[in-house]
Amino acid sequence: MSTLQLSLAIIGGLVLAFIVAYNTWTSRRNAPKRAVPPDPDHPAEPTVRQEPGFDAAATPVPAGDYHGLDRGPDPLEHTVDVDDALQMPVPAFSLERRPGLDALIDVIAPLQPENVVSGDAALAALPPTRRAGSKPFAVEGLNESTQQWETPAPGQRYQSFQAGVQLANRMGALNEIEFSEFVVKAQAFADAINAAPDFPDMLQEVARARELDQFASDHDAQLAFMLRARQAAWSAGYVQQNAARLGFVHGAMPGRLVLPAGAQGLPPLLTLGYDTQAALAEDPDQSAIREVTLSLDVSQVHRTEQPFTRLREVAAALCEAMDGVLCDQNGTALPAMAMDPIAVDLELLYDQLDGRDLSAGSVLARRLFS
Repeated sequence: MSTLQLSLAIIGGLVLAFIVAYNTWTSRRNAPKRAVPPDPDHPAEPTVRQEPGFDAAATPVPAGDYHGLDRGPDPLEHTVDVDDALQMPVPAFSLERRPGLDALIDVIAPLQPENVVSGDAALAALPPTRRAGSKPFAVEGLNESTQQWETPAPGQRYQSFQAGVQLANRMGALNEIEFSEFVVKAQAFADAINAAPDFPDMLQEVARARELDQFASDHDAQLAFMLRARQAAWSAGYVQQNAARLGFVHGAMPGRLVLPAGAQGLPPLLTLGYDTQAALAEDPDQSAIREVTLSLDVSQVHRTEQPFTRLREVAAALCEAMDGVLCDQNGTALPAMAMDPIAVDLELLYDQLDGRDLSAGSVLARRLFS
């Protein structure tokens, strides 16, 4: 082999090695980012429990001072001043009752039976479905002992009833056909309990439904933003890991993560969605996701939760942690200043809903905007 041939062979080998190295580097660079597994050699430090106290600058109590606590505290050493106790903050609890019929968003027909009706008899007389067309249908009874309207329950006695159907929801306004179906169901229930119904005028209620539906359509805000990967795609596990650090938990559907509200039982503050097929993959680290959707259903969350502020914080944190960019639904990048006008419009929307007694996050608003 001549010197030229040997030189060409060496150059060819170097070029081939460079191509292989470049392809390997490119594949690694563009591979979906994966969730970081926990390090078994460096477990997370256990949280040190600190008992509540009034002095934020209090120093830790030496271990020796706890000697004898297993015998219980001395009652003489633990007295409570009444004035101090009255000034302590009281935990806030939600007193909002379960959604019931309300003349603001429901057609209500009184049903007066000849005699008191048991809850078991009322339950047996209820129709099999709780809808009239696309609108929720409900029956409530006036409890003889508590004098409160409630859904009929076994073992209770009711002196009056009322049937109702919702005027509007996101499926549209109550129409004549749905009103007629409501009358048929309410009449059948009234006949079963030997009650006399009093139905309102259909044309008047349908007109009221259209007006409410128009207001709801003009004030129904559902915000959705897209987070797109700048370079390398994300795996489903990587998205879940970063979202979990911000408080998100798995939703009811694959590819759906939710940020829970402050109180249990309320709709989530925010929703993070991504490709369902990637969420259903056997290995979540092998899927490739290039965009996720961050959404807020404004009418479902009370303004005191500051959901839009939280959305901006979550979007900024995810973009920084995942090397992403915030975009609108069409994929156009949004600068930070573009979010300020949206915040101003939302405050105006909140005021308008408050003025109609349909405050965002209230029971009535959640029923109407559903």
